[in-house]
This record gives sequence, structure tokens and C-alpha cells, in this order.
Amino acid sequence: MFKRALLPESELPDRWYNIIPDLPAAMPDPLNPLTMEPLQPEDLTSLLPQKVIEHEFTKERWVEIPDRVRDIYKIWRPSPLCRAERLERALDTPAHIYFKFEGVSPSGSHKPNTAVVQAYYAAEEGVRRLTTETGAGQWGSALSFAGALFGLEVNVYMVRASFEQKPYRKSLMRSWGAEVFASPTDRTQAGREILERDPESPGSIGIAISEAVEDALSRDDTKFALGSIMNNVLLHQSVIGLEAKKQMEMMGEYPDVVIGCVGGGSNYAGLAYPFMYDRLTGERPKTRFVAAEPAACPTLTRGILAYDYPDTAGLTPPLYMHTLGHNFIPGKIHAGGLRYHGDAPSLCMLVEQGLVEARAMEQTDVFAAAIRFARSEGFVIAPESSHGLNAAIIEALAAREAGEERVILFNISGHGNFDLAAFESFLAGTLENPDVSDEQIAASLRGLPVPADVA
Repeated sequence: MFKRALLPESELPDRWYNIIPDLPAAMPDPLNPLTMEPLQPEDLTSLLPQKVIEHEFTKERWVEIPDRVRDIYKIWRPSPLCRAERLERALDTPAHIYFKFEGVSPSGSHKPNTAVVQAYYAAEEGVRRLTTETGAGQWGSALSFAGALFGLEVNVYMVRASFEQKPYRKSLMRSWGAEVFASPTDRTQAGREILERDPESPGSIGIAISEAVEDALSRDDTKFALGSIMNNVLLHQSVIGLEAKKQMEMMGEYPDVVIGCVGGGSNYAGLAYPFMYDRLTGERPKTRFVAAEPAACPTLTRGILAYDYPDTAGLTPPLYMHTLGHNFIPGKIHAGGLRYHGDAPSLCMLVEQGLVEARAMEQTDVFAAAIRFARSEGFVIAPESSHGLNAAIIEALAAREAGEERVILFNISGHGNFDLAAFESFLAGTLENPDVSDEQIAASLRGLPVPADVA
């Protein structure tokens, strides 16, 4: 049995998979934030490149990957799929554990799979400048890398908590020529209003999105790029799962359960949706899907399904999704990329339909799993990815208790090379589990843009 499945460049997918036409029901339309009427493609022209808008609204199942994008993908794709046999032995489990490793990209995560696409289409339109948000810095790093490839100026609004926790992410972005600002800032009206209410605000991804959107809308030469949640982003990320299906075939197995971490949903959807296609079409009806999120930001497990803004200031189109409220400020967990109040609408539908199981993970359990993985498989992986790892370990231990073989596939969305301060805190015994109360969630849900039962 092979330990790794390595696809040749010739096997790099030439089309992305779009799950929208295969969903069990039609998704509610996003709304125009000014009129609260169904959003139209032309409503986004001042914010996004035209081709990105087309991808956002397409109902086509397969979308061609441009040759220029495929050529850049080949810098790091196809990414490896590996069997974690040492972890299996450490757990004494009959389960077979596989992981797809996205940490081999130049920025160290899955994020360039869409960053390169969005930068390419922006450059094709003559855009000079991109703005964006970032949590832990993986998305900001990816867009900075992509911007450098196409000669674009990139301005990144980085959540202040992560800006302070992960200084070398800033250095990486600046190495590719980007400007990085700790959000909330005094550069935008949205940021100034937050700072007026709370000068010590740790920030949130929602706040950073508001600032980046406001910045983009203030200049004719600028577009906004979003790193998760939107249909077009999940479409671009499907390259992960399309490769993984071929690689699992090389291994002679098919997953019984597909697992990943979830903040907005892009890395998990990227891995899971090509396999979900097999379940939705009846080819593999028994495959299970598990989405792991932080207990400190429990969007899928404790949020409600309602229309809400993706950003804090209400500048972006409300989406029908699981949400904790766009004013929700999560605790300062080290998985900064998962500190988001909402989730991709398609993923939320799959959770509601019982096709995806959502599980919340405590921060200390996640880091314990990451240390266990490092001491068996060698890789120190991102705190975000470690949520999926922890869920995979739970599945493997359940297989041991049941005395049954189980094929488990999970996604490592990025390496943890910039997260060593967090690991030092865990090893020193100072890492805590931030608590979120029902009262905190209820308070943040009071500001929803439309009644929760509107669909």
C-alpha cells in the first residue's frame, strides 16, 4: 500500500465543480443591502470583477479553469494525499486515516486556489488595486502572493487579535508587496465607529470585511476580494476534492467520512463537495460528512438560520446562512481563520438537510490533537486545520470502540509554521478555552437585517 498518492501535473483538473445545481433544494437569493430585494449580478459590478460575478451566479455544474490559472496552480498542485499510518498505530485503531495536505502552496494554505483566480480576473479587467480582509493571515497572504504575480497593489485589513498574535504573517504579506493594517483602523468610517465604541476592540473578520469593502467602493481603480463563504470561492476550491477523488482511487479506497474545519466553509467545501456529489447522485449514499468548528465561535452548532450581513457594517449583500449575528465578536482563539459569524449558504443548507454533521471543538482539545499529530506524523499543522484533525481522531477512536474498519479523509488546510507562539502557550499550560454565553449570542442576533424566518 502506498503511503502517499501523488498525481502528475497532467492530472490537474481542468474544470471546477459547482454544487449549486445538485443541491437538494434551491438556495434563497442573496439580497441587495440597499433595497432588500433579490440581488442581481449588476448590483456587484462596483465591487467585484465581472468574471467573478459570473462564477458567483452560475448554475453550470462544471466551469472551465483558464489555462493561465492552471499554469500557476502547477507551482504547487496537485497537492499530496497521504495515509497517516503512524497516527493510526498511535490510536490503535482499525480505521484508515488519510489527509489532503494544502500546506504546500507558496503561502502555506488552500487559499491561493481562489486568490490566484480572483487576481487573474481583476488584472484581465485592468483593475490596479485589490482590498481584502484576513483573519489569521492565510487569506491575506494568499492574495498578496497572487497580487504580486499579476502586478496588483493589495491592501489587507487583518483582524487585530491575529495581527498581534501572528507577526510573521504580516512579514510574509509585506514580502509580496502588500500593505497590512490592524482592523479596526481609523482609515474607514466603519473602523472609526468600532473604535469609538471600543478602542481596545480585538476586531473580527466581519469588521475587516466592512473596512475592505468600504475602501474598495471609495476608488474606481479598486475591487474587493473575499476569501470564503461566497459561491465563487467554494467553486474555485473544489480543485482540492477533485484531486482527492483521483488520489483515493489510487489508494484503492473511498472515504466513509469526509472531515474538515469550518470558518466560512471554503476549505471544507473544496474537499467535501466533489465527494458530496457522489452522495447527492446516489452513487455513494452512505458517505458521512463532518464539519468541525471552534466552540468559541459556534456558528453551525449554536447559530440560527437567517438572513444576515457577511460584514459588520452591513455593506455587503445579506445571505441566508447560519449566523451568530454580524456584530458577534469571538474570543481571542488562535484559529483566527475560524473566527467568523456566518457560513457559506450552500454548506448551511447541507447541514439543515442532515447531509453534513456539525461539531464544535474546544481550543485545548484541538491543540492536543495537533501535538499528537506532530509527534506521530511530523507535521505541525495550523490551529484551524487541527479542528478537522481532532474530529478525525474522534472518528478513529469510535471505529476502535466499534471494532470496525473505517476510511477517514480530512483536510489539512495549512501548515502551522506561523503559529508556534500558540503552540508554546499550549505546551506551557497557559492556553484557555474562551466561553461564549447564550446571552452573548442572543444579543448579537438582535441586529439581523430582516426577520429570521424570512427565506
